[in-house]
Amino acid sequence: MRVLMVSDVHFPRVNGVSTSIETFRRRLADEGVEVRLVVPRYGDEADEPGVVRVAGRPLPGDPEDRLVGWRAMHRAVEAAAAGCDLVHIQTPFVAHYAGLAAARRHGLPAIATYHTLFEECLHHYAPWLPAGGVRAAVRALSRRQCNALDGVVVPSTAMRERLLAYGVRAPLVVLPTGVPVDRFAAAGDDEAAAFRAAHGIPAERPVALYVGRVSHEKNIGFLVEAVRRARAEVPDLLLLITGEGPALDELRAAVDALDLNRSVRFLGYLDRRHALPACYRAADLFVFAARHETQGLVLIEAMAAGTPVLALSAMGTADILAPGQGCIVPPDDVGAFAAALGQFFGQRAAWRHLGAEAAAYAERWSDRAMAERLASHYRLLRRRRRAEAPVAVAGL
Repeated sequence: MRVLMVSDVHFPRVNGVSTSIETFRRRLADEGVEVRLVVPRYGDEADEPGVVRVAGRPLPGDPEDRLVGWRAMHRAVEAAAAGCDLVHIQTPFVAHYAGLAAARRHGLPAIATYHTLFEECLHHYAPWLPAGGVRAAVRALSRRQCNALDGVVVPSTAMRERLLAYGVRAPLVVLPTGVPVDRFAAAGDDEAAAFRAAHGIPAERPVALYVGRVSHEKNIGFLVEAVRRARAEVPDLLLLITGEGPALDELRAAVDALDLNRSVRFLGYLDRRHALPACYRAADLFVFAARHETQGLVLIEAMAAGTPVLALSAMGTADILAPGQGCIVPPDDVGAFAAALGQFFGQRAAWRHLGAEAAAYAERWSDRAMAERLASHYRLLRRRRRAEAPVAVAGL
């Protein structure tokens, strides 16, 4: 089976969409699914088999992203769709319209993954726009785009419920992105010790870790404030913030203004194959406070490394976080979060079981298992499309 994936974003731009595409693309090959990919060109990326890069220019106000030409994307997708069995759209911008148009011309099923809850994000980047109008427009656009498809993949139950509330009537399938748990489980105590030593972190210092895009919707300021309060109980607590993004300068300034430079450290981007698994393993606790996360893959990555999680349960993370699964879930209140930090580090022996629970639970979210489910869904859609195709009648 051959599937065409189309996206307005991909590596080297690091975010959840890029990670999802690559995770599935790699594992789907094991399921007998060949994936072709049409994505933007960011610079001088090397040619890669099965990947078509379309030239783009930096997006105004967000130079990390690329805006590809409408005609160029449509031409590239149209050419790539030849010989494919299905089109899987990953983003709702130019890629959506190019993918849908090519699917209809070639008589192929077209589905999309709804990765991002845009109505909860846009006000961070366009605060001058009326919030009510923006939400209504986003909901209407999402409803129209989704209902034009043969199906929509959503990464969490909460996202499914939100799209149903929008009025989406296309079939919705809850299918999270899997995590390469073996990679994150591979880092051991030696790698953790080496990571701490390389960053000048004493072996006994309590470390909380955030990994992800450093953007406003991730609510990282909440974590910084929780750490500030928790220092009353844990004076040498260190928060590591790993990742890059548009909120980085603002967060650095806030940390400096709060005189927290000894308690909060920014590590930037870490290589996902080696440095990041070691970083997860080196931390005592993974912390996360995003309220509008569509899935929360980083929680599973941390758990796969045997690192317990302290996080708010909201939207997509609610599908992951539950008692007996290697996590602590405080109320959505910075004081309560800070208190949980203090309790964890003040009574570490009492929470030691969480690491083993986390590692065992992460296995349920493996990339292999999720790719198998997606491949089965692709084949079901292909069978349906073939059954619906008109039958030629001799002599007509």
